[in-house]
Amino acid sequence: MRRALYAGSFDPTTNGHMWVVEQGAQLFDELVVVIGQNPSKKGHWPVEERVAILTECCAHLKNVQVRRFDGRYLVRVAAELGAKYLLRGVRNATDFAYEQTIRNVNSDLEPSVETIFVMTPKEIAEVSSSTVRGMVGFEGWEEVVKKFVPAPVFARMTKK
Repeated sequence: MRRALYAGSFDPTTNGHMWVVEQGAQLFDELVVVIGQNPSKKGHWPVEERVAILTECCAHLKNVQVRRFDGRYLVRVAAELGAKYLLRGVRNATDFAYEQTIRNVNSDLEPSVETIFVMTPKEIAEVSSSTVRGMVGFEGWEEVVKKFVPAPVFARMTKK
């Protein structure tokens, strides 16, 4: 079985994240999406809520499961779960440079786990979770943000 892990903070989940998840669901027999708290970022939503939201967003993908992980190297989590691949979305050259470095470190830590990159379409390439969070609160934000996040995310954003 070809199992892959796709990790992120998903704070909030964007349509770009979902595009990567859907690509992974097609490429692999099983995709485990893991949500962690990045120590260098201040989380906006609690991890448990992000897991619930992403689980709802992925409900239509039968070979995708959503889990939480904290305080461990992702590549080691992948190896423990029997995943041979890490799936990473790349939006631009800056992302690629960062991801290439992480890929090289991961290869040193767990040579049996390979990193697979997918390049996001231009329509969603510049949208990040922090960009979406930064759009909230301005007059008319709902109509703008709705274009960049899945419906379950938008529903929760309008309740906050």
